[in-house]
Amino acid sequence: MDFARIKTNYALLFFYLQLYVSLSRGEFVEPSEPRASQRSMTDSQTRLPCRYKAGPGEKVVQVTWYKELPDSTKDQMITAHFTDGHTEFGRYSGRVRFESGSPTENSALLIPSTEESDEGVYTCHFSTYPNGNFERSISLTVWSLPISSLDPVVMREGQSFGLAASCRSMGRPPPHLSWDSPLVGQIQNRSSESGAVTSLFSLYPLRAMNGKRLDCLVWHPGFERPRRISNALEVQYPPEVKISAATGEWTVGLEKAELVCNTQAQPEVHNITWKWKGGALPGGSTVVGDKLVFKRPLRLNDSGVYECLASNQVGTGRMEYEFNVAEKTFRLADITSDNFLLLAIGGGAVLLVLVMVVVILLVNRHHKNRHRKLEMELSEKTLEINSLSRQNSLRRVNSASTDIRVQPEDYALLRVDSRMKNSQMSLERPIYRGSQVDELGRPVVWSERELGEERRRRVESFLKSSNMSLDSGLPSSLVPLRPQVEEGLVPCRDGELPHLRQTPSSPLRLREPPSSTSRLESWSVPGQQQQQDDDTDSGSFQISEALNNHFYYSNGQLRPRPHSNAILLHPSQQGSVIRTQTT
Repeated sequence: MDFARIKTNYALLFFYLQLYVSLSRGEFVEPSEPRASQRSMTDSQTRLPCRYKAGPGEKVVQVTWYKELPDSTKDQMITAHFTDGHTEFGRYSGRVRFESGSPTENSALLIPSTEESDEGVYTCHFSTYPNGNFERSISLTVWSLPISSLDPVVMREGQSFGLAASCRSMGRPPPHLSWDSPLVGQIQNRSSESGAVTSLFSLYPLRAMNGKRLDCLVWHPGFERPRRISNALEVQYPPEVKISAATGEWTVGLEKAELVCNTQAQPEVHNITWKWKGGALPGGSTVVGDKLVFKRPLRLNDSGVYECLASNQVGTGRMEYEFNVAEKTFRLADITSDNFLLLAIGGGAVLLVLVMVVVILLVNRHHKNRHRKLEMELSEKTLEINSLSRQNSLRRVNSASTDIRVQPEDYALLRVDSRMKNSQMSLERPIYRGSQVDELGRPVVWSERELGEERRRRVESFLKSSNMSLDSGLPSSLVPLRPQVEEGLVPCRDGELPHLRQTPSSPLRLREPPSSTSRLESWSVPGQQQQQDDDTDSGSFQISEALNNHFYYSNGQLRPRPHSNAILLHPSQQGSVIRTQTT
């Protein structure tokens, strides 16, 4: 019974001891998990975290780092005691250290320069009092960035299918290689146990492929983006030759003429030679670099076929150029400054002469048009004056009174008007001022006022010199002293021209003038005596001759002879007659 009680007491004591240990035990701050993993890169610093926080009444006595070996044994690396300090062991001496100066509080381990051999499982071990030992394990993976290289291959045009470039890379883990190029070729990848990877790019070389992009891309987990290794494909080929010239027209006397030999080759051309089919190069020509230069003016005998030869390490290229020199033709570009000045002066003079000729022609045409216009105006004025004169005469005849007492006076006026129109001194003809001309050689035109004055002057002169005056025996009743201003004649006042009288039963008779004197008789109103003229026979004869020139006797009536300026009498006026008696 006592044994059972003792056993129970020990059990209670152990339970309380465990409860106390669990309540006073500390905890791991990092890593929180018993087993953790971590990745690092070669040649970089690696930190392995480990930190334990002691509980109430608990004290960390010692911290030790171990590395697990491939045979599952552990290799002690470094130890830190709370009173004796830290100690490094074996091959880890100088390669590892604690991060903090108080390893019992912060026990993180630092590897300043990580190597691939540092990859493995590390254990952080704590010894505490009174709670015992605690530890955490960390698995470390070490990567190495790839080391890459690209080896280009120089190819030559015309060779068979072959390797153009090879790309090699080595890293941990092994990288992946690819190509970036517009070229079409064959890709072959290889890898080795050491982690090296190789990629080969092969193709059939052509001239057009020279200089094209052929880059190698390296893919690795340590890169955020693929790493590019730049490269350009090199395909060697013989020179390609082209001859160019500054102008396509070669003329005699042309200076600074030259031919240029343009080449394209890989590698670059190292020699250029000019040849002339027909012998050596013409005198005065020389080769300067890739140019054939003529240092003198061209000649006709410089014509011929010129050839350019270019060489490089691969081969030689050539091209021919037919060089034809023609006779010199006139071109505006060949005109010198002096010749150009002379041409400009000559052209200006010709232009000035042309302008003067055009101006003269225009002025002459202007004067001709103006002269023609003046002639038309003068003709229109003449027609207008003639028309007005005829209209006035007809108006006076048509407006004559039927009173028999005024008929002789009107008839006398018509006689005078008819004689004036048939006379050489008629007022219809004089339009110009005789032979007077103005400063431009044009005839002077009469104005209306001057025309009236001139007509009146001529009528007065005619009346004074005419045989039809009062002194010649013409009755005063037939001679108007002043024709009417309206018709361009001197007007006649009332009372100066006696009235002619007539009897209705007596017709007008016209006789041939005898040797004796004749007189003009007019009929008077009953109760009055007939007036006779005392003029001489010669004056009567002239009057009779004038009447015979303008009138004729038919069927007992006196009728006017046809004339372009004749005036037809109104029927009411035909009763007035004039009788001529011969005494």
